Amino acid sequence: MISDAADAAAMVDTGGMLTPSGTADTTPETRRRPRVVLADDDVLLREGLASLLDRSGFDVVGQAGDGAELLALVRATVPEVAIIDIRMPPAYVTEGLDAARVIREELPDTAIIVLSAHVEVDEAMELLAGGERLGYLLKSRVTDVAQFIDTVERIAAGASVVDPSLVQELVKARRRRDPLDVLSPREREVLALMAEGGSNAGIARQIFVSEGTVEKHVRSILTKLDLPESQTDHRRVLAVLRFLEGR
Repeated sequence: MISDAADAAAMVDTGGMLTPSGTADTTPETRRRPRVVLADDDVLLREGLASLLDRSGFDVVGQAGDGAELLALVRATVPEVAIIDIRMPPAYVTEGLDAARVIREELPDTAIIVLSAHVEVDEAMELLAGGERLGYLLKSRVTDVAQFIDTVERIAAGASVVDPSLVQELVKARRRRDPLDVLSPREREVLALMAEGGSNAGIARQIFVSEGTVEKHVRSILTKLDLPESQTDHRRVLAVLRFLEGR
């Protein structure tokens, strides 16, 4: 009898599931790994990237070597992220961007990261106008593995990230009547970091000021440029690009 009572006391009711322990079963559910599709005609680069992503907590569900294959994969797997090379077979022009536009139209929740060997200003502007969860990175500048994985995670979560080299090209190409003339040098610096996808906290660390100071700069920038305030990274990036786009 005493043994039966002890056994009963040791069983804990956890929402219909009894466990032979003195505490409820609190084992966390396994988090599903974000699914990724890769598209690049360079097989070695593609395989290396797939291995890196797999080790970093992503699930690479497919690889493609051209735009048509990419679209078929994305439609079949509906991944959280598509990482795409701009130039792929057959013409090596804008096949990757063309596929990215289709993906954004058909699957707007799929994050798109474009990897390019060159700064393609016009093509990048068209892509980035598509909203959130977008990234444009130069292959030659992807040298820090941890930073690259962090960037992929941020874009998958909703941010937009632009390679600094693209920002510089846009600055060179902006209109003769510069709408950014109304900004102070510090505000221009903050604006450039915003265009790179920086959060207020991240910008504060880079320019050695408090996060509150950065927030004041951001409010001032949005006011001077007659833009509505927003706390989402992708709107901040698009706001910057709109004013840096000038030819």
